[in-house]
Formats: sequence, structure tokens, C-alpha cells
Amino acid sequence: MSASRRCLCCVKYLMFVFNLIFWLGGCGLFGVGVWLSFTQSEFSSLPLSFPSLSAANLLLVAGGVTMVTGFLGCLGALKEQRCLLMTFFVILLLLVLTEVTLTLVLHIFHNELDTKAQDDLKEGMKNYLTDEGLKKSWDNVQKMFKCCGVTNKTDWYLVVNGTLPFSCCSGGMDQCVEGWIEPCYQKARQWLLDNILSVLVFGVCIGIVQILALIFSLLMYCQILRAEKYLD
Repeated sequence: MSASRRCLCCVKYLMFVFNLIFWLGGCGLFGVGVWLSFTQSEFSSLPLSFPSLSAANLLLVAGGVTMVTGFLGCLGALKEQRCLLMTFFVILLLLVLTEVTLTLVLHIFHNELDTKAQDDLKEGMKNYLTDEGLKKSWDNVQKMFKCCGVTNKTDWYLVVNGTLPFSCCSGGMDQCVEGWIEPCYQKARQWLLDNILSVLVFGVCIGIVQILALIFSLLMYCQILRAEKYLD
């Protein structure tokens, strides 16, 4: 076996291993997204700007795209096809750029995004008395997190004629007057941060694997091109 062919085989199997890890990582992200969707199913009638619902959808999309990209990379490595490798490289590069852009946008504009999400939730609250699904979702949120309103319990005053929903208080009360002190948006956001830290660490590891997969796919493409020229 020539040195060029041995080098190609080495890069091929390294790329396959990294893409297999990448694919498994995508399965993990998708699985966490599914778990988060099931745990938040009681809140499904709330706007998607609710922290845990938006995170679940983001993980489902990211996991699905990662799985497809990882599979494409594995196939390209095994088949040694330049077309597949270049397609994989372009898709993965776009994915990495999108992730970096999204991370920067979330970091720079997090206050504006929080405000927009809270405004959407407050707007949705106006249908509390007429939309049974929305009413059930809000009641479930407030009972689960022991919170009241989006940013404050006074958010409900314009919705339910100066009073509070029964779900703002502990059970067994004829009328809810005081209500829980903590706002639901911050409570749900903190719950998400407490439970998703390991997912973020996992995401950083996947990012490192993505960079390595980019390098190996480019190396393998160049090695195949060189081998084809050598054969010619």
C-alpha cells in the first residue's frame, strides 16, 4: 500500500469516528429536546417564547440537523466520494456559522429578547378567560413553579378584573388575594438554566467535534483528489 493510500485510510477512519460521535451527539440533543417537550406538554398552549418551550424546539431542530449532517459525514467517509464530502463540509460550515451567530445574538441581545418574550406572554394572557387550553396551561405553570404572572402578579389585574387566578395561590382557598410572589418568566428561566447546564457543556463538546470534523473532511477531500491525480 502506498504512503498516500495509507494516509487516506487513516484520515478516512478518523473522520468516520468523529462523525459517529457527532451523530450520537445529535441523537443526544434530539433526545433532550423530546424529553423537554414531554415535560412541558402541560404548557403547550403558551406562546413559544416561554423559556422551556423555545429551548425544547431549538434542541429538536439542532439535534435533527446534527444527526443528518453526521450521517452524511459517515457516508462520505466510507464511500470516499468527493461530492458527499464537499456537501458535508458546506452544510457543517453553515451549521457552525449559524451556531456562532445565534450564540452571539443571544448573548448581545438577551435583554431585548427577554422583553419581547415577556410582552408576547402578557399579550397571550388576555385570552385566559376565553381560551380553555391557554387557561389550563397558565394554571399548570403557576402551580408547578409556584409563581404568579409573567413579571409580576399585577399582570393578572387587567385580565381577571383586578383579582388573581386560583392557580396563583396554594390549594384550598376560596379566593386568591396575595398570590405567589415570584414571577413565572424568571422562575421558568431559572429552572431551565439549572437543568440545562450539562446540555450546554455537551454542546461545547459537540462544537469541538464539529471543528475537527471540518478539518478531517477537508483533509480527506484533498487526499482523495491527490490519489485520483496519482492514479491518472
